[in-house]
Amino acid sequence: MTNPLYDQLFGKHAGAATPFLTLQDGSVITHAAFLGQTAQIANALSAAGLQPGDRLAAQVEKSAEALALYAACVQAGIVFLPLNTAYTVDELTYFIENSGAAMVVCDAKAESDLTPIASRLGAQIETLNADGSGSLTDQAQDLPTTFATVPRSADDLAAFLYTSGTTGRSKGAMLTQGNLLSNAQVLAEHWRFTDTDVLLHALPIFHTHGLFVATNITLIAGGSMIFLPKFDLDQVITLLPQASSLMGVPTFYTRLLDDPRFTRDLTQHMRLFVSGSAPLLAETHIRFEERTGHRILERYGMTETNMNTSNPYDGDRRAGTVGFPLPGVELKITDPETGQTLPQGEVGQIEVRGANVFKGYWQMPEKTAAELRADGFFITGDLGRIDADGYVHIVGRNKDLIISGGYNIYPKEIELILDDQPGVLESAVIGVPHKDFGETVLGLIVPEPGASPDLDAIATATAASLARFKHPRKLVLVDALPRNTMGKVQKNVLRDTYRDTFAPA
Repeated sequence: MTNPLYDQLFGKHAGAATPFLTLQDGSVITHAAFLGQTAQIANALSAAGLQPGDRLAAQVEKSAEALALYAACVQAGIVFLPLNTAYTVDELTYFIENSGAAMVVCDAKAESDLTPIASRLGAQIETLNADGSGSLTDQAQDLPTTFATVPRSADDLAAFLYTSGTTGRSKGAMLTQGNLLSNAQVLAEHWRFTDTDVLLHALPIFHTHGLFVATNITLIAGGSMIFLPKFDLDQVITLLPQASSLMGVPTFYTRLLDDPRFTRDLTQHMRLFVSGSAPLLAETHIRFEERTGHRILERYGMTETNMNTSNPYDGDRRAGTVGFPLPGVELKITDPETGQTLPQGEVGQIEVRGANVFKGYWQMPEKTAAELRADGFFITGDLGRIDADGYVHIVGRNKDLIISGGYNIYPKEIELILDDQPGVLESAVIGVPHKDFGETVLGLIVPEPGASPDLDAIATATAASLARFKHPRKLVLVDALPRNTMGKVQKNVLRDTYRDTFAPA
């Protein structure tokens, strides 16, 4: 038996002296050197007693060594659990306990806080710092640079990713070798990645986008990465001429567009810009194309499935859409109540099926049964529609649906109109409690820098475009919208903040 994920992502580069990672300081790590360090870490994990199928929880800063830890887990058959570096000790306690992690790897600064938790749960603890130092690499440095790759099948677990948990406890999505490998293969081909590509990598690697999309695609194509610890505007602009592709969240692109150094000349050699993890405003699409001549390619994915759809590489990349289902992915729009497929053009819940869809939620059989149908279709929780040309539009999350006086209201429809008004940078529409209607529409508006939007004029323009029951009952100016680390607007936070807006005095 082979180890499909390791063989296809890493093993085929064994002995290759070609560049793999260019680090912030300009130093270069070849594929061969990276795999040597991977094997050393795999040997260290094995020497610590970790067995295939054990879980390893890692809350570490982005570094070449952190990436090698992921590769070592794949090679040793250990289930890799990357954790957001912003998580608190209380949050980490849940993840470590729920996953049954056999080892916790953390920054040395967090070791004293996490050691009692790890000890109580029977987990070992090791350190790995942003500069690559730590007890794990200390143990690994004198070990062999080869490791006997552990046999695994496509159905064996490769990773856990915990959902963001905006309602209730986070769920551990179980991702198999086959899930990760199939998605990397499809995306590399669909987006035309080759061994000549250089990806400017400024995303975190505790998330699907930075680890299982950006990194895995580069590995399977045999390309290389400029590996930055985080998005730094000056560094990205300086290094962009050395890259051929960039993957980012919308804030990457808005920050670039706000800098006069970001020009058509700077980007003329680039092959591809990809955006995801949060919706990209149509205005950003337009400004980006006007400035650079490039159209950003927007796609749609999630923790449980990796990528589901993509705008075309060749063809019309339409602002406000996430393109078509990827090869091998089935997508349908269904009635949330009945599960029946809806006619084209109607809004309903998005369901997907394919080799990319996860195995289920760790130790949550009821949640798995509720969201993963027996026929393999996963109920994403997103609301969307498919237009006459087959493009998929994301309307919002099912839990963000506003039901006012018995009418269904989709926030995205209202947000698109608000975003188009003079002086408006972006907006968020939420439902808040109302004594007569159950809930009603509240619009939150972020002004453009230096602008003072006319709320009365915006209300009038909105009223002219929407049925009366969709009109925001109130518009509120705010400095910014709360976002998570991947740039998604946290509407649950907004609902909590503004829930008493229409409460009786």
